[in-house]
Amino acid sequence: MSAPHAFPLEPTPIHVPGEVLDDLRARLTLTRPPLDEGNEDWSYGVPDSYLRELVAYWRDGYDWRKAEAAINAYEHYQVSVAGVPVHFMRKPGRGPRPIPLILTHGWPWTFWHWSKVIDPLADPAAFGGDPADAFDVIVPSLPGFGFPGPLTGFPDVNFWKVSDLWHTLMTETLGYEKYAAGGCDIGGIVSSQLGHKYADELYGIHIGSGLPLDFFTGPRAWDFARNRPLTDNQPADVRARIIELDHRSACHLAVHMLDGATLAHGLSDSPAGLLAWLLERWNAWSDNGGDVESVFTKDDLLTHTMIYWVNNSIATSMRYYANANRYPWAPAHDRTPVVQAPVGLTFVTYENPPDIHTAGERVQAFKSGPQGDWFNHVNVNAHDHGGHFIPWENPDAWVSDLRRTFHGRRP
Repeated sequence: MSAPHAFPLEPTPIHVPGEVLDDLRARLTLTRPPLDEGNEDWSYGVPDSYLRELVAYWRDGYDWRKAEAAINAYEHYQVSVAGVPVHFMRKPGRGPRPIPLILTHGWPWTFWHWSKVIDPLADPAAFGGDPADAFDVIVPSLPGFGFPGPLTGFPDVNFWKVSDLWHTLMTETLGYEKYAAGGCDIGGIVSSQLGHKYADELYGIHIGSGLPLDFFTGPRAWDFARNRPLTDNQPADVRARIIELDHRSACHLAVHMLDGATLAHGLSDSPAGLLAWLLERWNAWSDNGGDVESVFTKDDLLTHTMIYWVNNSIATSMRYYANANRYPWAPAHDRTPVVQAPVGLTFVTYENPPDIHTAGERVQAFKSGPQGDWFNHVNVNAHDHGGHFIPWENPDAWVSDLRRTFHGRRP
């Protein structure tokens, strides 16, 4: 086993002050629910009946200190990167030559959505794998998404600016000469930008979506439908799928890009309101068969919500969408494919486009379509189980796919 990389920082455990928890409990006690008749099926949004149940458990049963102890089972660090405060979680790799891997979450994710894959990636032998596949796992919080606290002084934060921060973090702050990157949702395009701009300093990237880097560019980038028409001659299943996907994401994209600051006034003041806004996405975007608690237990839902609440981070987290459009991505070079680093992808059929039905069709459509042309893809996979939160919902698939992406690419 080679000598481990000398880590240059001292860990700082997560700790939420007691007065923050007392304030939260008082706010939960004073929650005033809306009138919400006829919404037992969630067709108008999160039903009051279910949210009341969660709020009561949050107030009277949920134990943040227990969650905090589980989170602190890993190393946590806080560091300034180019003047921006950054929190990250780390699990040192156990193997002959672990390579550094930075995993980036999205919205409404937190760093803790990676918690199910950290251990097998860092210590594969403990899970029946090959120790030669070990990674030194670095899991940061996107600035403004949680710890180390409220983000100020960075009002124009967006995905490609975070990519530059991550590269500085990995190469200058932590001293890695070369590293790997992975991500989903916003973290997917953060990782893609790393693979575009810094390809020579990456072993490769592994992402959970194949969004092009200009996805948020243009005057109507807030329009999830992208002007795709609904026509009478479309097959019924295609038309139904288009409408289903619109309902799943259109409000989210439009509000966050156009009116996030207005919404944030309510969500920053009301923990119940914040929980409702996050919960709707966790329910709609996960492959849960109609039962969100089959994917996220009540404790899971509240732990992720707490990370937003205690850091007052909802406004800055939503700002990423508007800023991706207001400060649009521009290519760092004109070489093709745009993302030149080796790219692996993990898709799930729950997110299939309207005219795609199977995992095999999803892989083939990506490889032969315009999205595939953006990437130097070397390992494309699709799975029938799991939704938008792939490393949480189907961690075994994510781990095995990611390992395969980096086979033969280690030093």
